[in-house]
Amino acid sequence: MNLKIAVLPGDGIGPEVILQAKKTLYAIGEVYNHEFVFEEALMGAIAIDKTGNPLPEQTLNLCLNTDAVLFGAIGDPKYDNNPNAKVRPEQGLLKLRKELGLFANIRPIKPYKALIDASPLKREIIEGADFTIFRELTGGAYFGAKTLNDEGTYASDLCEYSEEEITRITHLAFKSAQNRRKKLTMVDKANVLETSRLWRKVVQKIGEEYPDVLLDFLFVDNAAMQIILNPKQFDVILTENLFGDILSDEASVITGSIGLLASASLGEKNALFEPIHGSYPQAKGKNIANPIASILSAAMLLEHFGLFKEANVVYQAVEKAIEFQVVTTDLKPDSKFGTNEVGEFVSNFIFSKDDLLYFNNDNVHIGQSTIV
Repeated sequence: MNLKIAVLPGDGIGPEVILQAKKTLYAIGEVYNHEFVFEEALMGAIAIDKTGNPLPEQTLNLCLNTDAVLFGAIGDPKYDNNPNAKVRPEQGLLKLRKELGLFANIRPIKPYKALIDASPLKREIIEGADFTIFRELTGGAYFGAKTLNDEGTYASDLCEYSEEEITRITHLAFKSAQNRRKKLTMVDKANVLETSRLWRKVVQKIGEEYPDVLLDFLFVDNAAMQIILNPKQFDVILTENLFGDILSDEASVITGSIGLLASASLGEKNALFEPIHGSYPQAKGKNIANPIASILSAAMLLEHFGLFKEANVVYQAVEKAIEFQVVTTDLKPDSKFGTNEVGEFVSNFIFSKDDLLYFNNDNVHIGQSTIV
C-alpha cells in the first residue's frame, strides 16, 4: 500500500513525539512492503510566528490532498496566557477539523496491565476497564456564533446541533458497539439543554436500528463521576463536542498518563490521527515527552486503512516497551529512557521481534540490549 501522509508536528513537544510515530510507520513500511510518503507543514503557534496564520492555506491544501494527517500538538504559553490575543493556535485546529469534515473523534481508553499501579485510581476499580469515547467534533459551542460586547464585560457562545450532525456520528458509535460488547451510553444534559434533548431524541430513534446494542443515558455530571467510580461499566460512550473534550481527558487518569492516549478524527473523506495530550511546552527539547500516544495514533492510522496485522505489531511493540519499562519519566520517575529511546525500541521491535529472546529486563535497564 502507498499512502501520502501530511505531517503537522505543531508546537512544544509535537515535533519530538511525531518523529517517533514516523519512525514507527517507516519500520512498518520496510517490514511489510508499504510506502508511506511524509510531507510536513506548519500549524499552530509556529505557523502564527512565521506566517501570521495558525493554519496557512498551503497546510490546508496539503491536508485536503493527502490520504491522512498525522498531527502532533499545538499551543504556546504566549497565546494561552494572553486573553486578548486575536489569533490563537487553537483556531487553526478548529478550522482544520471543519474544512476536512472531521466530525467524529474516537478515543480508546484501556489501561495496560503493567501500568495499573501508575493510575491514581485503585487497581480493583480500573483493572479490566476498556471503553471508547465517540466525541462529535465539528458542532456545539466550539463552532457556534460567539459574541463579546464592546466593553468586554459580556460574552456568549452559541451551542447548536442539527439532526444530521448527530445522526452521522451516532451510526458510527452504534456500529463500533456492535463489534465490541454491544452497549452504548449516551452522555448529555437533557434535563437542562435543548441541544441535549435533540441528541437524546435522535439517538433513541437510531437505536431502534441496532436492537442488539443496549442503549442507556447518563447526564454528563453523573457520567464524570461514574468514569472514576466504575469505568468498567462502559463500552462505547457517545457525546457532544464540549462534553467529549472534558470526559476524554478525565478518562486519561485510568491509564496512568495522558501520554498514552491516541485518537482518530474521521470524516466522510478525510482522517486525522493525533495524541490527545497538549503541547507541554515545559518539556520541549528535553527528550522527556511520552511518545506512546503518538505511536498509538500511527497504529490507529494503520487500522483505518485496513492494515490490522501491522497495527497489531505496533500495539505489541508498545506493550513490550512498557513490560521492559522502556518508558519516559511520567510512567517511571527514575527511568533512564527518553522520547527518542522509546521510539527506537518500538521501531526496532517491529524490525526484529526475535531480538527480544536475547536479553532480559536487567540489560534493558542499563542500556545494554541490542534493541535500545
